[in-house]
Amino acid sequence: MSGAEEAGGGGPTAGPAGAVPAGVGVGAGPGAAAGPPAAALGEAAGPGLPDEAGLAGARQLQEAAGDPDAPPKKRLRAAEAAEAAAAAAAAGSGKLEERLYSVLCCTVCLDLPKASVYQCTNGHLMCAGCFIHLLADARLKEEQATCPNCRCEISKSLCCRNLAVEKAVSELPSECGFCLRQFPRSLLERHQKEECQDRVTQCKYKRIGCPWHGPFHELTVHEAACAHPTKTGNELMEILDEMDQSHRKEMQLYNSIFSLLSFEKIGYTGP
Repeated sequence: MSGAEEAGGGGPTAGPAGAVPAGVGVGAGPGAAAGPPAAALGEAAGPGLPDEAGLAGARQLQEAAGDPDAPPKKRLRAAEAAEAAAAAAAAGSGKLEERLYSVLCCTVCLDLPKASVYQCTNGHLMCAGCFIHLLADARLKEEQATCPNCRCEISKSLCCRNLAVEKAVSELPSECGFCLRQFPRSLLERHQKEECQDRVTQCKYKRIGCPWHGPFHELTVHEAACAHPTKTGNELMEILDEMDQSHRKEMQLYNSIFSLLSFEKIGYTGP
């Protein structure tokens, strides 16, 4: 046996010239680990990809934020909403309803529509209140009303309702302001007015001066202990006189505001 064979010590013989051992990357430097399979890379990168709907909504809000004709408050609100929508879309971790908010919101007030939804000929959405306001404002200025996004002409004959968006918005969850539970937007108003046990209510003796108001589930206990039904006639007359005076002051304030707004032109002269 030659010296070279003895040095090999009976180990595995070398393969053909140019063969690469299994598990070693071609062209990898010392200590370089083998890269992950392409499929694993695709799976890892998949969930983090930005959502197309979320990015579209973020771009729409960014356009509203950069509109020089928009009021300052609207531009500020649009900028904040655009940043939040872009962050949620880029992270890919936002809930579906959070991403839909930026897509289905009104392009004027940037809030989810509560009733009818109108769209211009290019598909930009406007809630009923903002749509009527745009038409009335243009009529006062004797101008043609235009979409705040694309500047195309809008009118009752050119615009139509988007029933699909109205149904989608009505199914989005919304939080009750009293009990903090989640309900579809279509059922939230009924829940807050009739069903919620934490909704704020008033005593049935408020007409004779009881000032109590509190959660509905405490109403029965309060009315059982309310002292107003046991007051004497003179005490009730004093309470009713105070209520009448308060009502007259409110009416005077209302009439003064109504008279001020009835003027054709209201000017302001600085000091």
